[in-house]
Amino acid sequence: MAAPNGHVDFDEEIDYSDIEAKYQVSLEEGFDNILVVDGIPVIDKGKLEKLVAKIAKEFTRKGASIKPDAISVPWDDAANKSRGFAFLEFRTADEATFALNEMHGHPFDTKHTFRVNRFTDIEKFANLDETYHEPQRESYKAKEHLRAWLADPQGRDQYVTYRGDEVEIHWHGKPSQSEVAYSKTAWTELYVSWSPLGTYLATLHRQGIRLWGGPSWEPLQRFAHPLVRLIDFSPCEQYLVTWSHDPIVVAEGAPQGPTYFSPEDEGNNIAVWDIKTGNLLRTFPSLIPESDGPKKQMAWPALKWSADDKFVARVTPSQQISVYELPSMGLQGKKSLKIEGVVDFEWCPLGEKDKEDVEKAAVGGKGAKKAKENMLAYWTPEVANQPARVTVLNFPGRNILRQKNLFNVTECKLYWQNQGDFLCVRVDRHTKTKKSIFCNLEIFQVREKDFPVEVVELKDTVTDFSWEPKGDRFAIVSSNDPNLGNPGPGITIKTDVSFYQLDRTKNDFKLLRTLPGRTTNTIRWSPRGRHVVLATVGSSSKSELEFWDLDYNQDDTGRKEGPSKEEWGAGIQQLGINDHYGVTDVEWDPSGRYLATAASAWTHTLENGYAIWDFRGQEIEKLILDRFKQFLWRPRPPSLLTKEQKRLIRKNLREYSRQFDEEDAAEESTVSAELIAQRKRLVDEWNAWRVRCLEEVAEVRRSKGKKVEPTGKQQEKEEREEIEVWIDEVIEQIEEEVVE
Repeated sequence: MAAPNGHVDFDEEIDYSDIEAKYQVSLEEGFDNILVVDGIPVIDKGKLEKLVAKIAKEFTRKGASIKPDAISVPWDDAANKSRGFAFLEFRTADEATFALNEMHGHPFDTKHTFRVNRFTDIEKFANLDETYHEPQRESYKAKEHLRAWLADPQGRDQYVTYRGDEVEIHWHGKPSQSEVAYSKTAWTELYVSWSPLGTYLATLHRQGIRLWGGPSWEPLQRFAHPLVRLIDFSPCEQYLVTWSHDPIVVAEGAPQGPTYFSPEDEGNNIAVWDIKTGNLLRTFPSLIPESDGPKKQMAWPALKWSADDKFVARVTPSQQISVYELPSMGLQGKKSLKIEGVVDFEWCPLGEKDKEDVEKAAVGGKGAKKAKENMLAYWTPEVANQPARVTVLNFPGRNILRQKNLFNVTECKLYWQNQGDFLCVRVDRHTKTKKSIFCNLEIFQVREKDFPVEVVELKDTVTDFSWEPKGDRFAIVSSNDPNLGNPGPGITIKTDVSFYQLDRTKNDFKLLRTLPGRTTNTIRWSPRGRHVVLATVGSSSKSELEFWDLDYNQDDTGRKEGPSKEEWGAGIQQLGINDHYGVTDVEWDPSGRYLATAASAWTHTLENGYAIWDFRGQEIEKLILDRFKQFLWRPRPPSLLTKEQKRLIRKNLREYSRQFDEEDAAEESTVSAELIAQRKRLVDEWNAWRVRCLEEVAEVRRSKGKKVEPTGKQQEKEEREEIEVWIDEVIEQIEEEVVE
C-alpha cells in the first residue's frame, strides 16, 4: 500500500501480536494492600521527612510494620503544604487489614487522631446505598460452662493420663463410678498440663499451645510459639508464660497481629500471653546464671507471679528484680529494684483472710479494709565484708519490712507457707574451714509485729522441706550420709525425717518427732494438712511409701489449741507402708483422700504405670502400662462456701454420713446381685453344656448298638446332681495394733 508521499508503509503488513503478548506488562489491578490514613498534621516541606518517619514508627510499634518509603503524602502546591492525609502501601492485604484494625482511632498526638480506611472503599462509599436495612438477628448459642465438672452429682474428681499417643481424662470414684470421660489420640506432642484452678487443659505442639475445656473438650484458645517446651500459668489463670529453647524468628511474610510475634520479638525465648484474648503481651530473652563451675540450668518458672495476678517479676542475677504490671506489662514505677548481688526471690501467697479483705475492698461493703499489699522476699550472698541478707518488702510500696543478716552462707532457699503466715529460709552454712556443710532454718512469723525470726539449728544437711498446708507444722528430710551430693549408681542415701510444730506458749518451733534410718527423699502433705506421705522417689533399689497421720485420735479443737505438754508428738501415728517399684511421681488428689503414684517412661522403662491409694496406704487400683508417661489430678478452685457454712456441715456430718452409708450399701447390694446373677448364668451354661454332651454320647452309643440308659433315668440322675456355690461374707472385722 502506497503512502501519500509515495513510500510503502511496511508496519501495516507486520503482525506484532506474539511479541506484545510475550512482553506485556501486567498492571496491579487490586489495591487491597493500600490504606488511606486521615488525621495527619498539615506541614510544610521541611518537616515531611520527620513526619513520615514518625508515622512509620507508630504503625510498626503496634505490629503493623511499614517502611517510610512506602508512605506517600499528597501535596497542595498552591499552599505549599500537605493535605492532611497519606497513602500507606503494605506488602499484603492481610497486613493492611491488621494495620486498619490496630490503628483506626489511634492518637497520633494531643491534637490529631488517625482515621484509617481502605483505598478501595472510595468507590464503595461513593455509590453507597443509604437505604436502611434492619440487620438479621442471630440466634443465641449458649457456651459451655468451663467448670461444669464441679457439678458432678457424685462429687467425683478427674485425672488425666498420657500413655503412648493416647490422652485420657478419667472420672475417679467408686468402682461403678470410675470411667473415661474423654479420650483422644495424638492430642499432644510433648506433654499435658492443667491450669492452677483446673479450668483449662494445655497441650503442647510444634506450632505452640492449645487450651481445651468444657464438657465436650472443644479448643478454647491457641498461642503460636513454635517449638515451645515449657509453660507456666498465672495463679488466677489470666495469663500464660511459654518458653522455647529456640529463639523467636519472624520469617518474611509471616502473619502479623496481636496474637503473633513481630520483628521486635526476634531473638527472645520467653513469651507472656493473655489467656482470654490470646494476645501476646511481651517477650523476654532467657537468662542463665553465670557460674565459674559447671554450667547452671535456667531456673523455671523464669517469671514469678504475685498471688493476685497484678504483677509478674523476673530477676537479673546479681543486678536487679524487675516487676511488671498487668496487663500492660510495663515496668512498675518505670524502674527496677536495683539490688546488688541478688540471687533469688519469692512472692508471698495470699491467705484466706487476705482474699476476703481483697474482695471486701473491691465491693466496698461493710467492714471493708484496705487490701494488704503484696510482699516478696529475696536474698543476697556475702560480698567482701558484707554479710548475706534476707529482706522482706511490700509492693508496690517498696518499703522494707524486715531484714536479717546471715553469716558463713553457702546457699539459701525461700519457702512461704501457703497462707502467707510464715517464711522459712533454709540456710546452708559452711564451717570456717569450708570442708563441711550444715543447715539452719530461719523462720519469719509474718503475722506477728515486726516479723520475729525463730532459728532452728540442725547438724545435718536438709535435702527437702515442706510446710503443712493451712497449718503451723513443717517436715524436713535431713542426712549426714557421706555419699550425699555425689551418689553412685544403685546407692540410696540414708536420711532422717523430722516434724516440727509452733509452740504457741513460747512462740517458737519445737521438734515433734524424728524418724531415723529412712531412705525418704520426698515429702507430700495432703492438701487438707494432717496426713503426709514419705516417699523414696527416683531410686533404682528403694521405692517405699509411708503414710502418716500427725493428729491420730485428735479432733480439730485439739489441733487449734495445740497439744498439751504430755501429748507433744504423741499424735503421730503410721497408718500404713507400701511399695511402688520405680515410682517417679507422687501427688495427692484435691480432696486429700487419695494419693496417686506413677512410674513414668520418661525416667525409665521398667514396670511403667500408676497406682491409686487411700490416705491409709491401702491400694485401690494399680495398672502396669507400657509407654505410660504422665498422671495428673485435675485441680479444684477454692470453695465458694463461707466459714459458717463449712462449720455447719462439719456439725451435721453424721446426718450426711448416713446418706452416704445408704448409697454405699445400695451399691454393695447391686454389686452382690450382679455377682450372684453372673454365677447363676455360668452354672446354667455349665448344665446346658453337660446335657448336650450326654445327648451326644447317647447318640454315639445307639449308633454302635450299645445299651443306652432311659431318658427318664438320665433326667432323674441329672436332677439329683447338686452344685454348691460358696459365698464368703465378712460379718465383722477387728483391727488390733501391735506396739513394738
